[in-house]
Amino acid sequence: MITWANADTLSSWKKLMSLKGMVSIADELNSADAVKRIKEYSIPMAEGLTYNYAAKQVNEQILTTLSDLAEESQLLEKYEALYNGEVVNTGEKRLVLHQLTRGQLGNDVIADGVNKREFYIAEQKKIAEFANKVHNGEIVNENGEKFTTVGQIGIGGSDLGPRAMYLALENWAKANNTFKMEAKFISNVDPDDAAGVISTIDIAHTIFILVSKSGTTLETLTNESFVKDFIKKAGLNPAKHMIAVTSETSPLAHNPDYLAAFYMDDYIGGRYSSTSGVGGAVLSLAFGPQVFADFLDGAAAADATAKNKDIRKNPALMDALIGIYERNVQEYPSTAVLPYSQALSRFPAHLQQLDMESNGKQVNRDGNAINYVTGPVIFGEPGTNGQHSFYQLLHQGTNIVPLQFIAFSKNQTGKDVVIEDSTSQVKLCANVVAQIVAFACGKKDADPNKTFEGNRPSSLIYGEQLTPKTLGVLLAHYENKVMFQGFVWNINSFDQEGVQLGKVLAKSVLSGKMEGALKEFAGMLIK
Repeated sequence: MITWANADTLSSWKKLMSLKGMVSIADELNSADAVKRIKEYSIPMAEGLTYNYAAKQVNEQILTTLSDLAEESQLLEKYEALYNGEVVNTGEKRLVLHQLTRGQLGNDVIADGVNKREFYIAEQKKIAEFANKVHNGEIVNENGEKFTTVGQIGIGGSDLGPRAMYLALENWAKANNTFKMEAKFISNVDPDDAAGVISTIDIAHTIFILVSKSGTTLETLTNESFVKDFIKKAGLNPAKHMIAVTSETSPLAHNPDYLAAFYMDDYIGGRYSSTSGVGGAVLSLAFGPQVFADFLDGAAAADATAKNKDIRKNPALMDALIGIYERNVQEYPSTAVLPYSQALSRFPAHLQQLDMESNGKQVNRDGNAINYVTGPVIFGEPGTNGQHSFYQLLHQGTNIVPLQFIAFSKNQTGKDVVIEDSTSQVKLCANVVAQIVAFACGKKDADPNKTFEGNRPSSLIYGEQLTPKTLGVLLAHYENKVMFQGFVWNINSFDQEGVQLGKVLAKSVLSGKMEGALKEFAGMLIK
């Protein structure tokens, strides 16, 4: 029997609250047992990745208490309930099925009279067949010429995740001869966004994907109209250049204005949709269906590791629980995600939405106020650029910011050069390990301005190379981390009511039905 309870009602939570400031990372990593700690505080992930938490402020007592919290919170039981199709999204009274897009972890899930795993597989097959026809020239433009570019029109989760995944695999695909089409993304309703993209493409050879579950998303439809206008001005028929990813009940479905439509449902939120048709269409067109399939396999493998009840063998669960300790016990307000891979340049932005939209909540699943803080502020930038930007604050600022490093021993392109006896990739990796130790151990100096206090906690996810499968592992790892933290906090990580108010007020402005402050501010910008 699953019990949903606020975290501060649990005995393990109360015990955890008493364990603040127990661990000096500097002392731990400067001790005789440092090597042992680094080796032991490490968890294998799927597809050859590893999660290392040796530079986190935890010890055996804290880890035992975190394990007790996981058990008392019934985190694995709640995960099982989720993937077996229980209504976990209480705010919208919906199932949560993004894991089912990449594999089946438990029982058949039947919703709306449909086996949902079979539904997702069928849509993936449709997308694969369509992509193959585009690539082999069966689906062409009006002049019988092949499409060379794909443009995705969406916003929020319909843009951030797929864009991050595309950029993550672009160089890999080129190096491995799977690059099929260049992808461009239009998201911002700012007309300069769409105009800027259109100026860089050959519109006659571009196929556009319109992504809107409801088919009524204002920003997306505005950008669609913008793009259609350019297509028409080029003397082309927009219906021959556009496909839709939407729900079967939306006005975009079964619509002659689109070459094809691929379907999603209400059980997958936008920020969790990269492994659905939202990411599947653009990634399959850009890199081929097999690359997308490998990406799904990596995510499925990570989902499977998240089923392990032993927190020392479950990387997503351990990451989540340490994050709880940092947020609620150590009281750190933010977390930095620092990928030392240029390919992951937009991955922190995706995680920003994933985490902050999911767990930025102040009421529990039943709508009652909670008495503890929830999701942290997430930010990040690829290394080494970040080192020359905001690392000053991370090293010597007044707030401690937990860090999550991501790194790979090999680059994606295989191209490199030896300068001063080492390659660029070796220099990149040297910076990662140097930063971990610098943040943890610090440095004393007679000059206070050159003193580093240390004790800045970090984790490291590392592996050989960023590939479709390891990218899938990374994505699922963070999705599952966010899910577990939401379970602990007893909040609904799968709705986003905080996004809605601004949308409603914007419609009031556009309709002219406004007064007071709204009208006054509108008058400053809208002439």
